[in-house]
Amino acid sequence: MAGTFVPDDLDAFLRLIIRNRRPGTMPFWVDWADRALYAARRILQHNTAARSRANVAHHYDISDDLYRLFLDADMQYSCAYFARPDMSLDQAQAAKKAHIAAKLALEPGMEVLDIGCGWGGMALTLARDHGVRVTGVTLSDNQLATARARAREAGLEHMVDFRLQDYRAIDRQFDRVVSVGMLEHVGLPHYGTYFDKVAGLLRDDGVALVHTIGRAAPPTTPSPWFDRYIFPGGYIPSLSELAVPVERAGLWTCDVETLRLHYALTIRQWQTRFRANVDRVRQMYDETFVRMWEYYLTACIMAFEEQPHGVFQLQLAKSVETLPLTREYLYPPGAGARAIAAAE
Repeated sequence: MAGTFVPDDLDAFLRLIIRNRRPGTMPFWVDWADRALYAARRILQHNTAARSRANVAHHYDISDDLYRLFLDADMQYSCAYFARPDMSLDQAQAAKKAHIAAKLALEPGMEVLDIGCGWGGMALTLARDHGVRVTGVTLSDNQLATARARAREAGLEHMVDFRLQDYRAIDRQFDRVVSVGMLEHVGLPHYGTYFDKVAGLLRDDGVALVHTIGRAAPPTTPSPWFDRYIFPGGYIPSLSELAVPVERAGLWTCDVETLRLHYALTIRQWQTRFRANVDRVRQMYDETFVRMWEYYLTACIMAFEEQPHGVFQLQLAKSVETLPLTREYLYPPGAGARAIAAAE
């Protein structure tokens, strides 16, 4: 970030470092520091409502204009779904929303809660394409303003209600709950609270879909650099850390899907768009910010290409009988093509 060392190819440099970092190859103090951070995870990741809002503001309230430079038209800031390798970013994000909608098994008139609704794209899509009423909650002032403006422009104000609200403060039940890219901000000490709340928010025949970055490996320590500069309070869970609180919440794990390499493909497209607009980013901020975000995007690509990171989609229900017994309903004929066409 300071510019004191700038490799010609950051991608190749980080890949080289990651491939050569093996147990026993680092100085002893690095292992000690990792062990200390691991032991202190639950203390460091304690997210009160006030702290959660401050953490969200650090990343999401810097400027919507920045995100418009590299995200798709719907401003989906999460892993896309590349049903075909030749998909554009907009097509893959539309396919992601369609894939999640299928897992929610929606019916017209249902009430849906979107926890961490971002700029409103998922909520607006579900309301428009599936005839459901959506309540979307966020802790970002910028995202709330943009989501409400988009609902007005789309004529969907009567179908979508966006709120500045912590999910823990919601006190009613819904037919469906969807949460995309939000669990990473919950913090390890609060997984029990999170899944207990999801269970409490669902009606008896309700279904939830939780989409989160995850580790296909045992738990580890969060990155101090990411915690300081990018996502304060963030943590990437292993599947083993999610299974117990889901079980204790009394939820059926109806389906678990791991999207492998899809996020690497997504971020590579973000990186290309960011670089194409780097002069505008430099004008908006400064050279240090540009180097910080170059490192952020490249390090994330490496996490999904070289390290055991993927995206988990957990389909949860309160009743064993709520969802169909087989997975055919997730892939109805023509559904993918219709979703892609909607993005064009």
